[in-house]
Amino acid sequence: MDALERVSASLAGAEAVLIGGGAGLSSAAGIDYAGAAFRRAFADYIERYGFSDLYSSGFYPFPTEAERWAYWARHVDYAAVQPPAMPLYVQLLELVGNKEYFVITTNVDAQFEKAGFAAERLFAVQGDYREMQCARACHRKVYSNLDAVKRILATTKGLTIPESSVPRCPVCGGRMEMHLRIDEHFIEDERWHKAARRYEEFLSRHARGKIVLLELGVGFNTPTIIRYPFEELTFFNQAALLVRLNQENIPPRLPILSRTVTMTEPMPEVVAQLLAAKEKKLSAG
Repeated sequence: MDALERVSASLAGAEAVLIGGGAGLSSAAGIDYAGAAFRRAFADYIERYGFSDLYSSGFYPFPTEAERWAYWARHVDYAAVQPPAMPLYVQLLELVGNKEYFVITTNVDAQFEKAGFAAERLFAVQGDYREMQCARACHRKVYSNLDAVKRILATTKGLTIPESSVPRCPVCGGRMEMHLRIDEHFIEDERWHKAARRYEEFLSRHARGKIVLLELGVGFNTPTIIRYPFEELTFFNQAALLVRLNQENIPPRLPILSRTVTMTEPMPEVVAQLLAAKEKKLSAG
């Protein structure tokens, strides 16, 4: 049995599917963080600031809040507002179908939500591009930034904005920050904790059962969120299968090779083949 057949059979027989989505998933889906589309959309920023990719540019020390928010508005619009539900994400939802599933992701681009994954089965650990918070977390509330993004984009000139367009904390009047886990001030509000509890409840129900762990495009920026826990879940459950779709074939730290399938082929091709295999099984009755 080859890798595709093994994964297909395991998905068909699984009681539950746990999806772990990393940055490589959105990249494979077609959200361009460093290629031609990025260079077109951020040509002026590349020229002025020397940006090389969307990820590292988020850490640039802009000299003013007006310049920083001019940049972030475009970043949010490019990565989270403009893109529709990408086909790869839609196919993933079709692949899990009516299985019991849960998604844990370090991605902040809302693609799982856009594709139709149920909000109560989704834990976006690192935040959301479409939200902002007080930079020093003076109160435990997260706000949508979509209206601010529209206002900023409409008033941006020369890669800066009027002071009146700069978001300010409604409580302390201080700086606002993207709701992304960049420092110790990241706000884990009640909604975040509810998602974390639902994830733990899913694991308590299914971690010892017949489960497939789909690890998609997960690297080593934050391996303690998805990569290492998925290995540990597989180690302690003889009925689990860890499926890694990744450009790199890096062996697991734990002795679980017999229950790990790593596929380095382009992710859209693999998911399409798995979906075709599922449909063939269904049509065969």
